[in-house]
Amino acid sequence: MNTQETSQLDNPKKKSLWKKNMWVFTKLVAVVLVVSFLVRGFLFTNYIVYGQSMMPTIHDGERIIVNKIGYEITEPNRFDLIIFHATEDSDYIKRVIGLPGDEIYYDDDTLYINDEAHDEHFLKVHKEDHDHGLFTENFNLEEMTGETTVPEGYVFVLGDNRQNSVDSRHIGFVPVEEIVGQANMAFWPPKNIRFFK
Repeated sequence: MNTQETSQLDNPKKKSLWKKNMWVFTKLVAVVLVVSFLVRGFLFTNYIVYGQSMMPTIHDGERIIVNKIGYEITEPNRFDLIIFHATEDSDYIKRVIGLPGDEIYYDDDTLYINDEAHDEHFLKVHKEDHDHGLFTENFNLEEMTGETTVPEGYVFVLGDNRQNSVDSRHIGFVPVEEIVGQANMAFWPPKNIRFFK
């Protein structure tokens, strides 16, 4: 058998191998796309934060990762950062302050839940920079909502920038069923990558 006959025999083998590799590659791409769709659609998603209501914790224009599956398994915890459907067109990011059954009030810039003072460590930097009056104005739940405690199936939320936030003081309690998920981390811009506590 001469060299020309050998190369002609190899050619069909090469075509067959190429087709096989293309099929494997196509399946791999399809699996990656399906997994990406499932992860994005059901487990995690990303949001761009607009506005200053969560400063200094989250800044205007930052991109964040939101865990969508966590609250399918557990209930929100106090001080979680959550994304929820505020209107048909807008989702908000705020911090859970009150859980079902909680009685809430602020007195002299201190959060009281069920008559127990709670430290809001995430406000420390903001309070230090705030030099005029109370950072969180005094209020109680009944004054704001007409309810003495947070109703079952709802949470009470506030923005970390208490002077510039539309939150439960204005829109009332947030139904748990309207919560999209928990904000876990900021990933953009890269210099600001961090996990939320």
